[in-house]
Amino acid sequence: MHLDPELAAALPALPDLHIADLPGARARMRELADRAPRPALDGVELTEETVPATAGGPAVRTLVAAPPPGVPRPLPALLVLHGGGFVMGAADMTAPLLVQLCSRLGALVVAVDYRLAPEHPYPAALDDCAAALRSLAGRDDVDRDRLGVHGMSAGGGLAAALTLLVRDRGGPALRFQLLDAPEVDDRLDTPSMHAFTDTPLWSRPDAVLSWRHYLAGAAADVYAAPARATDLTGLPPAYVSVYENDPLRDEGVDYAMRLLRAGVGVELHLFPGTFHRSVVVADAEVSRRQAAETLRALRDGLAVTPVPPGR
Repeated sequence: MHLDPELAAALPALPDLHIADLPGARARMRELADRAPRPALDGVELTEETVPATAGGPAVRTLVAAPPPGVPRPLPALLVLHGGGFVMGAADMTAPLLVQLCSRLGALVVAVDYRLAPEHPYPAALDDCAAALRSLAGRDDVDRDRLGVHGMSAGGGLAAALTLLVRDRGGPALRFQLLDAPEVDDRLDTPSMHAFTDTPLWSRPDAVLSWRHYLAGAAADVYAAPARATDLTGLPPAYVSVYENDPLRDEGVDYAMRLLRAGVGVELHLFPGTFHRSVVVADAEVSRRQAAETLRALRDGLAVTPVPPGR
């Protein structure tokens, strides 16, 4: 691997999140989230809310970051879908990101505690995300013309699927999608998927198990694996970021290029020397650059006026 020196130096301190030992990986991810410092709210209100389910499902827990009352309403809004290979993770692990985005964008930012496989295979997670989006779009304090979705890894796959779902089923319409290392292709046949069999945080064996748990023996349709979609027209503009040493790299690049060929506005960024979700090494220069790019892309995509730091 060609690794950024700062990221290489941080490798020994990173947890083992490979999912061959799924209970252990889930526990280590919870420990990692618990060790993270609680974000300084700086006027942001962070609350839990439960939203009505899709037909037949349970109510969906969300974590909501709202700007101070002085920020003009209605607000742009962003749905955040966490990573974890469809099998681990929770909305709470995104709390620092929610607070940062809410503060800097002046937007309502909502993370979804979607159900996890293998206990709840496809389409449970997507149903939960769709329910959360429907609830978000129905809020009186939200500008329905400035709704976006931000997904990381498996959350990126869910975000891509959600854009297809709302296009095909009549909304609520999304203005922008940010896909960070999206997991969109169950066929596992790209060069990067074959090459990266022992990489930090995510590797081909993880991807194999991830899809096995998520699909539970069912055939993948386009809402399970968006790379299978043959029609990508009419989807919202996208910012797609990928990591150099990541088995998901090429499916993200391929999906971005297919969006572009379908007439969708796309910005594609490959961060050199990185590995899957290496942005967790937040002090590395390449991670700081990626975080700044994410903020800029969301600001542009949701058409918001930048909020100066400290406000």
